[in-house]
Amino acid sequence: PRPSVTIDCVVFGYDGEHLSVLLLNRKDDPFADQWTLLGGFLKLEETFEVAAERVLSQKAGLTGLYLEQLYTFGGLDRDPRGRVLSVSYYALVNPRQIELVIGQMANDLRWYPIEALPTLGFDHNHIIEIARRRLAAKVTYQPVGFELLNEKFTVTELQDLYERILGEPLDRRNFYKKIMASGILTRTGERRTGFNSSPAELFSYDKTRYRQLLKEGFQFKI
Repeated sequence: PRPSVTIDCVVFGYDGEHLSVLLLNRKDDPFADQWTLLGGFLKLEETFEVAAERVLSQKAGLTGLYLEQLYTFGGLDRDPRGRVLSVSYYALVNPRQIELVIGQMANDLRWYPIEALPTLGFDHNHIIEIARRRLAAKVTYQPVGFELLNEKFTVTELQDLYERILGEPLDRRNFYKKIMASGILTRTGERRTGFNSSPAELFSYDKTRYRQLLKEGFQFKI
């Protein structure tokens, strides 16, 4: 006897107000009519990353996402079908820029705020918690958070995203100083007018500049 292997994907999204996770309502047992992560069994001819991309495409119509391997979960009783290992990934997406397509094996897909998750099948609540910790650590030394934003954003919106991910408030002046000193933001020359507030300057993330700075030994830090 040998264990089976599944791929489970934690898809983080940010809609400007909430950091959320995309969940799937299962059609089949185990955990029929309950919420889980997007996942599926690994095929013999697939690498882990290819399998993760297939799962995202088939289950939700998602392609081209930022994707990173998270961890391998191997609890003896994590799956009622038998001995099943889970190689997990996390992905980042802006929900305002994609259209979900519900796959044949799902009743529904839904974004749930990270602070209001339902009880999930398998050990998926635990997987999400580990993924959130990884993301919170990652955004402090690599600018992956921009994957969750619109192409143009204010520094206030960027700070709000970081606060949602880190789960704690940040000093506004210190954050502005650090992010502007990084040199990876480009002024767009545009401003956004908010309700009862003065127009806020819009920026964009300069990925090419960031890659160039990395070659020069630059270390991003928030």
